[in-house]
Amino acid sequence: MGNPPLSQGFGYGIVLGLGFAFAFGMILTTWVLKRYQNEVQTSEMFSTAGRTVRSGLVASAVVSSWTWAATLLQSSGVAYKYGVSGPFWYASGATVQILLFATLAIELKRRAPNAHTFLEVIRARYGVYAHCVYIVFGLCTNILVTAMLLTGGSAVVTSLTGVPTAAACFLLPVGVVLYTMFGGIKATFLTDYVHTVMVLIIIFIFAFTTYATSNILGSPGKVYDLLVEASKKHPVDGNAQGSYLTMQSREGAIFFVINIVGNFGTVFCDNGYYNKAIAAHPVSALPGYVMGGLSWFAIPWLCATTMGLAALATETHPSFPTYPNRLPPADVNAGLVLPSAAVALLGKGGAACTLLLVFMAVTSASSAELIAVSSIFTYDIYQTYFDPQASGRRLIYMAHCCVVGFAVVMAGFSVGLYYIGISLGYLYLLMGVIVSSAVLPASLTLLWKRQNMIAAALSPVLGLATSLIAWLVTAKKQFGSLSVDSTGANNPMLAGNVAALLSPCIFIPILTYAFGPENYDWETMRAIRRADDDKLVTSDPEIVLDVSNPGENDAEQQARYVKAGKIARWTTVGMTLILLVLWPMPLYGSGYIFSKSFFTGWVAIGILWLFGSGFCVALYPLWEGRHSMAHTFKAIYLDITGKKKPAIQGRHGEVIEGETSDGGTPTDPEKTDVKSG
Repeated sequence: MGNPPLSQGFGYGIVLGLGFAFAFGMILTTWVLKRYQNEVQTSEMFSTAGRTVRSGLVASAVVSSWTWAATLLQSSGVAYKYGVSGPFWYASGATVQILLFATLAIELKRRAPNAHTFLEVIRARYGVYAHCVYIVFGLCTNILVTAMLLTGGSAVVTSLTGVPTAAACFLLPVGVVLYTMFGGIKATFLTDYVHTVMVLIIIFIFAFTTYATSNILGSPGKVYDLLVEASKKHPVDGNAQGSYLTMQSREGAIFFVINIVGNFGTVFCDNGYYNKAIAAHPVSALPGYVMGGLSWFAIPWLCATTMGLAALATETHPSFPTYPNRLPPADVNAGLVLPSAAVALLGKGGAACTLLLVFMAVTSASSAELIAVSSIFTYDIYQTYFDPQASGRRLIYMAHCCVVGFAVVMAGFSVGLYYIGISLGYLYLLMGVIVSSAVLPASLTLLWKRQNMIAAALSPVLGLATSLIAWLVTAKKQFGSLSVDSTGANNPMLAGNVAALLSPCIFIPILTYAFGPENYDWETMRAIRRADDDKLVTSDPEIVLDVSNPGENDAEQQARYVKAGKIARWTTVGMTLILLVLWPMPLYGSGYIFSKSFFTGWVAIGILWLFGSGFCVALYPLWEGRHSMAHTFKAIYLDITGKKKPAIQGRHGEVIEGETSDGGTPTDPEKTDVKSG
C-alpha cells in the first residue's frame, strides 16, 4: 500500500493498549461476578460458564467467533475479484454450517449433558484410538484458524501502521491471553459481545460512507456506474459478459464450493463451537445458533459488498493507495482490499476504523480458539491420560498454562508462514483439505447409533489421504509443478476440499458394515462426569457452589430436547435451501446483469439485514440480562455507599460461618440473607 497512513505508535497503541484494556475489564468483571453474582472461577465455570448462557449472548458469541479476519478481509477480496457474487457466495457458503450446527448442539446437550468438550463424547463412545484421531483433527482445526487470524491481522496492522509483521503476530494475542486466563469462556462471551457491537458499528460507518455521504462515491448509483466502467476496462474471465454486476461467475462458483466444504470443517471440527453449545442454557442453544447464523450472514455480505466493490470503484481515483495501478494480486490475497478502500474513502480515519475492526475480529475469534485448545488439553489429554483424579484447581492451572503456551507457539508459527509466503487466502482455501474429512464421522457420532469405532477412527484418516492426493495431483497435472502458487489455485483446492468432505460417504458405510454395525445406547455419553471443584470452592468461605444441574436428565427436559431437535432440523434445512438454492441459483442460471435499481435494492437489503443483526446480537442480550444487570448495579451501589453488604442473587439460605450442613448446604432454605465478610 505504499507508505502506511498511520504511525507505528498508533499501531502499538491499538494492539497493546486495547488488549490491556480488555484484560483489565475482564479482571474487573470476574471480580464483580464473584462478589455480586456468586460466580467463582472453578474449572467448570472456566470451560462451561456454568452451562447457563442465554440465547442472545450465545448468538453474539457465535457471530463474534465466526467473524474472523478472513470474514472481513477475504470476503472483500473475493468481491474485488468476482464482483457482487463474491460477497454472497462467501456469506451463504459460511452461514449454513452455523445453522446446521444447531442440530448437533441440541443432540450434544441431550446425549452428553455433562461433557466439557466434544472429544470427551468421542472417547465415551469409541474409546482411546478414535479419541486420539479426533484430538489431532480438532487441534489441526484450531491451529489453522488461529494461523489465519494472525496472518491476516498482522498483514493489515503492518500495511496500515508499519509495525513489523513478526511483532504484530506476537503482540496481537497478548491481551487475549490475559482476559481469557482471568475470565475463561465467560470472558469470551462477554468480550465477544463488545467486539460484535463494535464490528457492527464500523461496518455501518463504511456502508453509509460508501453509499450515502462520500464525496468520491456517495450513492449506490455512483458505485454502479463505476463498476460498469471497471467491467469494460478489465472484464472478469468467467463472469457473464465479463461484468462485476452478475451472480454468474465461474471462479466465484468454484470459490463457493471450496468455501462451503472448508467451513464445514472449521465449524464441525472446532471444539470452540461445541464449547458454546455446552455453555448455553438448555433452552438457549437452538435459538442462539439460529439467531447467530442469520445475524452473521449480513456481516460479510454487506462488508464485502461495500468495501470490495468500493475498492473497484475508487481504484481510478487519486485517493486510492496504489493509484494509478490496480492492487497487486499478492495484496489481494493478503487481505488488503478492505484497508485500501477504507483509506481511499476516509483517509486516516478509514485506516483507524479498519485497524480497530480487524483487531476486534482477530482477538474475539482468538479467545474462542484459546478456550477450545485449553479445553482439549485440560480434559481430553491431561485429565484423561495423565491425572484422572486432578482437582478443579489443578485443571484451571493446566488450562492457564495451555492458553499461554498455545498463544506463543501460534505466534511463532504465523511468523514462519509469513516468511515462506503463505497468506491468509491460501490458508482459507486449504483448511477444508486438512480437516473436512472428520466432519461426517464426527456428526454421525451424535446422530447415528450404527457407526462403529473402526469407521469413526479410520474414515477421517483415509479421507485426509484422499484429499491430499486429489489436491496435489490436480496441482501437478494442471501446472506441471508444485509451488505455493500452483497448490493455492482454485482447481486444486476445489479437488482437495470436495474429496475431503465427500470421501467419508464411501468409507463410513463400507467400514461400518464390513466390521459390524454398533447398536449404541448413548449411556456412556450420559455417564461423563463433571470436574471436582469442591476444594477450590470450599477454600473461599463466601462461596456456595450450586453443583446441581436441574432438568438436564429428567424426562421433561429430554422431551424438550427432542422437540427442539425436530425444530432445528426443519429450520436449518429450510434456511439452507433458501441461502444455497432458492435465492442465488436463479440469478446464477439466468446470467442476469444487475440493473441500477436492482443493485440499489441489493445494497438496501444488506443494510436492513445488518440492522436486524444489530437487534439480535446487540440489543437482545441486554434485554435478556436486564434483571441480572439491575441486581448487580444495585448491589454495587449499596456496597459502595455502605448501606448493605452484597446479597448474592440466587443463593438459597442464610450463609453464616459455622451454620451450614456438612455438605455446605445452607440450613434454612427459606432465607435469602447473606452475611459475608
